[in-house]
Amino acid sequence: MARLSARKFPQPSLTLEIIASHGLSEEEYQKILKVLGREPNYTELGVFSVMWSEHCSYKSSKGLLKLLPTEGPGVLQGPGENAGIVDIGSGLVAVFKMESHNHPSFIEPYQGAATGVGGILRDIFTMGARPVASLNSLRFGSLGHPRTPYLLSGVVAGIGGYGNCVGVPTVGGELFFDECYNANILVNAFTLGIAKKKHIFKGQAKGVGNSLIYVGAKTGRDGIHGATMASEAFSQEAEGRRPTVQVGDPFTEKLLLEACLEIMEKDCLVGIQDMGAAGLTSSAAEMAGRGGTGVELDLSRVPLREHGMGPYEILLSESQERMLLVAKKGSENEVKRIFKRWDLDAVVVGRVTGDRLFRALFHGAEVACIPITALTTEAPVYARPAERPQSQDEVQKLDLSIIGEPKELSETLKLLLDSPNVASKEWVYRQYDHFVRSNTVVAPGSDAAVIRIKGAEKGLALTVDGNSRYCYLDPYIGGILAVAEAARNLACVGAHPIGLSDCLNFGSPERPDVMWQFSQVLQGMRDGCVALGVPVVSGNVSFYNETDGVPIYPTPTVAMVGLLPKVGRYVTPWFKSAGDLVVLLGITREELGGSEYLKVVHGLVRGTPPWIDLKLEQAVQRCCLKAIERGMIRSAHDVSEGGLAVALAECCVSGPERGLGARIELREMMRGDALLFGESQSRIIVSIRERDLSRLTELAAREGVPVQVIGEVGGSRLVVQPLLQLPVEELKSIWSSSLERRLK
Repeated sequence: MARLSARKFPQPSLTLEIIASHGLSEEEYQKILKVLGREPNYTELGVFSVMWSEHCSYKSSKGLLKLLPTEGPGVLQGPGENAGIVDIGSGLVAVFKMESHNHPSFIEPYQGAATGVGGILRDIFTMGARPVASLNSLRFGSLGHPRTPYLLSGVVAGIGGYGNCVGVPTVGGELFFDECYNANILVNAFTLGIAKKKHIFKGQAKGVGNSLIYVGAKTGRDGIHGATMASEAFSQEAEGRRPTVQVGDPFTEKLLLEACLEIMEKDCLVGIQDMGAAGLTSSAAEMAGRGGTGVELDLSRVPLREHGMGPYEILLSESQERMLLVAKKGSENEVKRIFKRWDLDAVVVGRVTGDRLFRALFHGAEVACIPITALTTEAPVYARPAERPQSQDEVQKLDLSIIGEPKELSETLKLLLDSPNVASKEWVYRQYDHFVRSNTVVAPGSDAAVIRIKGAEKGLALTVDGNSRYCYLDPYIGGILAVAEAARNLACVGAHPIGLSDCLNFGSPERPDVMWQFSQVLQGMRDGCVALGVPVVSGNVSFYNETDGVPIYPTPTVAMVGLLPKVGRYVTPWFKSAGDLVVLLGITREELGGSEYLKVVHGLVRGTPPWIDLKLEQAVQRCCLKAIERGMIRSAHDVSEGGLAVALAECCVSGPERGLGARIELREMMRGDALLFGESQSRIIVSIRERDLSRLTELAAREGVPVQVIGEVGGSRLVVQPLLQLPVEELKSIWSSSLERRLK
């Protein structure tokens, strides 16, 4: 077959500068020469560049990711597909995944965040599931940094603008501020969908001669080399990368969603995949890789919205709202008919072949011919050097004897409630539609969101968690705590965990200290998952989150899904009635390392994170779940950032109505600041009716859980004898207004 001539469409000659600009090392380029047996042309170089990028190939993380447990009794699909799938009974499955859109959101916050939402939605409905709920995990620099308010406002508007228009509720998330994110914000998006167990679709190209059908929006020049950009560290020239950020259209996404779900009801499809990172190239190559086949694409048939686009641009464009279908022979017209009814393009752009080659033609000439395995299973994999940094010992040193204890602990509590990491996030989530489709039972603001499954008695709970300070100070313990806290949040609403998706955000993998952090976090996550019986069914790795050689804190975010056997038995964090007893499950230790208190009051990020006994963690969660199922618990709230005093204050002020006070008496003998603001793990504050106390204490004894009645709900003040007392209304005013006040 003829190669594309310079006269028909000129391609640049390859130089060392061009090769380097594609993010390929000299060693990788030599491997390309060996694979092809010749020099690649410019288009082929681009294909290798995106498929061998960190974002697409996982070349620095693939070996270590095998540490994570990926199987479980309900797992139908683990990592390796567009999303993970867990059986939830009644002939239904939960389909979920989390992805990062960090670099694009820093460059162009609205579109970066919006297209992150659009991409994760497509990952879900490409599996045959209707998206029903989304979460997000957002990390920004200090609110005092001049760029942070702009970035925060743009990202929140982008998430709300896209999700609200598509009609998928955003039901929860997390928001964290720290100077380490000043030049590298994190935007991690999660979506869950529900599908029929017998109607699951996968991204595979099978059946020689079957048609490849391009559906959705037209292709433009936006997003070219987005996958490569996401696989590079930032510099101060990041603003110049705006052309690589995609532009989203949620209204087209809604049409695409409905059209895809409609065609899935027919007997037409063999496989389907989103054109996400690396666009048409990755979708075609990955589908062929999973199917053990080849693909031949005719790029001159691809619908374009810009004139003069060449094969390189068409293959690498990351324009949004596009899918690639593998249709059964003879069903092409039915596919076209349905997509035309939804006012979307549906064009046959290629076919499945049996030669296991990635071929691309442009106006009759061959512009790319590459073995599929070279782009997928045989892409480079590196065992990067990993070394514990010498500075680790120093940051773990914390001598509490030289840290003065605040004289006014009441003022300290107010300072913590005013911290943007502790304060209410209502300013963010009120911009999201969290009730569209009428499935939301517990909205944002609780330990976990809860949604109903229509037509069933059961429900699903969703949460996202991760403390990067803990991971900076001790990445192994930090990895365990990310998993444990997410599971604890589910237990607080009454849900048993069934699976998790993660987004692992780190600096450059070419740094031995970063790879040490990465490996330690994964080992911690593995141990947490094994102990708590939670499989990892999907996820994403985002490296190169650093600017000018300064990496972010290691930031694993964990999105976990739980099942409520009876959705009506959910529990929320706020106190319900005066006279209820306040009970603490778990043990408080004198631990202040890595705490929000230490950062806010003393300006320190030092020490070791709170220790965790995984057997005790299991027992506390099991006790809480059983008590909820037996109707004993009126409210339940995890003790996390800010410690016991902050958790108690949130129980007083976080409800939808006027706050309820409480009178608390703590008997532990330790420093007052450690008792109130230390972040000891495996603790849950519950409120119960007095008549249920004996039942709860008996249950706790059987489960091996320390249980202590610490007070009673009632009054207009939060009193913690003998340490502090404050009016609930004052606490609520500080907590609820902090974020908006700081942004203004």
